[in-house]
Amino acid sequence: MTPPADQGAAKHRAASLPLDEVLAELRDQIASVRFVLDAPGTEEAETTQQDLLNQLDDYVLPRVRRTDSPLLVVLSGSTGAGKSTLVNTLVGARVSATGVLRPTTSSPILVCHPDDADWWLDERYVLPGFGRVPGPAPDAVVGDQLVIMKSEVLPRGLALLDSPDVDSVFEDHHEFAAQFLAAADIWMCVTTAARYADAQVWRLLHRARDHGATLGIVLSRVPEEGGEEVVAHFAEMLKDNGLEAAAQFTIPETKVSGGMLPKEMSDEVQEWLTGITEDEDGRADVIRSTLGSVLDTFRTRVPELAKRVEEQVALRTVLRDEAEAAYAEALAELDEATRNGSLLRGEVLARWQDFAGTGDLERALQSRGGQAGHRGGRRRRAPARVRALKVALRSGLESLVIAAAERAAEDVVARWRDRPAGAKLLEGRADELGRASAELARRATRAVSSWQEHIIDLIRTEGVTKRSVAKFVSYDDEALSLVLMVGLLGFGTSDAPVETGTSAVPQRLLKALFGAESLRSMSAKARADLRGRIGMLYDEEAIRFGQALDGAGVPDETTPVQLYQATYNLEVAR
Repeated sequence: MTPPADQGAAKHRAASLPLDEVLAELRDQIASVRFVLDAPGTEEAETTQQDLLNQLDDYVLPRVRRTDSPLLVVLSGSTGAGKSTLVNTLVGARVSATGVLRPTTSSPILVCHPDDADWWLDERYVLPGFGRVPGPAPDAVVGDQLVIMKSEVLPRGLALLDSPDVDSVFEDHHEFAAQFLAAADIWMCVTTAARYADAQVWRLLHRARDHGATLGIVLSRVPEEGGEEVVAHFAEMLKDNGLEAAAQFTIPETKVSGGMLPKEMSDEVQEWLTGITEDEDGRADVIRSTLGSVLDTFRTRVPELAKRVEEQVALRTVLRDEAEAAYAEALAELDEATRNGSLLRGEVLARWQDFAGTGDLERALQSRGGQAGHRGGRRRRAPARVRALKVALRSGLESLVIAAAERAAEDVVARWRDRPAGAKLLEGRADELGRASAELARRATRAVSSWQEHIIDLIRTEGVTKRSVAKFVSYDDEALSLVLMVGLLGFGTSDAPVETGTSAVPQRLLKALFGAESLRSMSAKARADLRGRIGMLYDEEAIRFGQALDGAGVPDETTPVQLYQATYNLEVAR
């Protein structure tokens, strides 16, 4: 939610905006959410999201923007309940197909007064996602479009929509039925005496109750024998489910002719609908009640959606933390490897022994009367053995950095694969993410080379020679920096074979020149600098996994906050 310091400003802003602008902002926030990560409840959350968007687009926003628009009555029910027959009877003409074949309503039929036809034919208003076809049209017309029929029998300001069956064998019919119901000012649920206890009927009724719709319920095909008992039982079930306030109508079992019931069978329903339409107060009450009830449901439905988004954010955090943990382990592994002497083997060890055992190390330290340039003098070209040792140290460190990064990438991929959310993210990119990036080798070379230069600078700027030594000895900065590197990398601490007398050379020599305190300071700074440079490399490697999360559109921490804020703004604007 908005921080307390901003609540006043947010409340003032929301109160000053028209309701339709606040609702449009809420709609944009809901539409921006993507449920990318596979988690329990994700499918339900996506359904909730789509339901909210449909209701905002198809009913709430059009109704708020045009309160004088015609009322939409949606007739819904299971296959064969008699919806189309009731629509035909109410308008006195066969406008919707009936028959024994199921489903009979293959295209949504909307019937309205001729004066309202232009409103319903305009795709900008209610149900903007559906195309419009002026009727009469062949029943073969299907898909996301409405067939608009005109009838002088219906009063102005009222339209009847014969919705596809909620239990149709066609998946798109289910979706259309749900979308039409969300767009209704009035729901008419039609069921039969034989099927009133079906679970599908009650799912529909519960949906109507939970969405706060103005509701009418028609129990049709009530047999003469035992009919009163059926009607009483249905009324009791409605009461038990909190639906006793709904308008209730009964149509007895009777003969259907020409797709219509005898006219008197629909009189009560027609009087109820006409009364609502022609009574200005009654019409306003229906609009206010349905719209208000729908908006009331947003108080729980949007926060529930936000909670699901928070679960996505939490999963994102877990996946990100796992990537960061793998590279933190790689850095710790590198720390250990640069302390225990394990790097000083093979080529590096050979180059060190060549340097330390052939006089180059001794020549790096010159008496004051010698020819060697003082560290403050002009830098001369390093001997071949010095250059070879420097290259070997750099190559060894680079290899260590890259190997640890490869293991970290493999580790992250393995961890993500163990989670459904992570496994889905890795689809099509596991091979790329499961190894170090192509740029790492180049960046590692640059980082290690810069570190080596940094140590030379440390020797120059902080390598204060002990007074007892300074008046007799000068030294070569680059050669001595290699001695410091070898000491930092733990020479003599591993089980690697070394020549007698050379294992303690780095520490003994450096202490003799600079003293223990100065050596500790330089060593700490050099080690921290190396760790910082490699840490940055690993941060860049870990960023690839963060980019995978971002690129997939996984919500971040701001998304649920924005949903909560938009819900709060709606309450203020109402």
